[in-house]
Amino acid sequence: MINKWKRGFFLLLGLNALIVILLISLIFIPADKNGKIHPGVPNNNSVSFEVTSNKDDLNRLINQYIKKEAGDSPVEYSVRLENEVELYGAIQFFSQELDLKLTFKPEALENGDLVLKQQSISLGSLHLPVSYVLKFIKENYKLPNGVDIQPNDKLIYVNMQQLKLKSDVKIKANRFDLIKDDIGFTILVPIE
Repeated sequence: MINKWKRGFFLLLGLNALIVILLISLIFIPADKNGKIHPGVPNNNSVSFEVTSNKDDLNRLINQYIKKEAGDSPVEYSVRLENEVELYGAIQFFSQELDLKLTFKPEALENGDLVLKQQSISLGSLHLPVSYVLKFIKENYKLPNGVDIQPNDKLIYVNMQQLKLKSDVKIKANRFDLIKDDIGFTILVPIE
């Protein structure tokens, strides 16, 4: 008879110990990624917001930014987002002013920057090498900080984090599909 009581006591003790261990482990295990609690150290330097946009709104914003950054530059240019990124401007060639149109295919990189790969060029009726025209633009157009023209690679690299914005706000490009009009950014707002 003592044997039954002894066995029952240890069984009850073991069951209680199991429940305590289970509760303690549930308290200290972080919630999964779909839960409300996210393990890890939060970024105390900035707050991020996901933003989606469309070509029309971005056209207005980009050209306002270019106008502000260009200031008193003697060469004017504009950018238009259609199915590709289109850059319009003019080049002085002797005493003639030739209209310039370059088109680029945009690509959002994993680090949040944009690469604009040159697709086509029209410069009046002249046929000039793309690298020559990109070099001319790099040397003569006043471009915002963070915009790097690479004539030999026939591309423009836009370092989104170096673009000068109010209140030190930074932008990362997530998606930049002009054909589907699917454009998404992350805005990083610094906090104290």
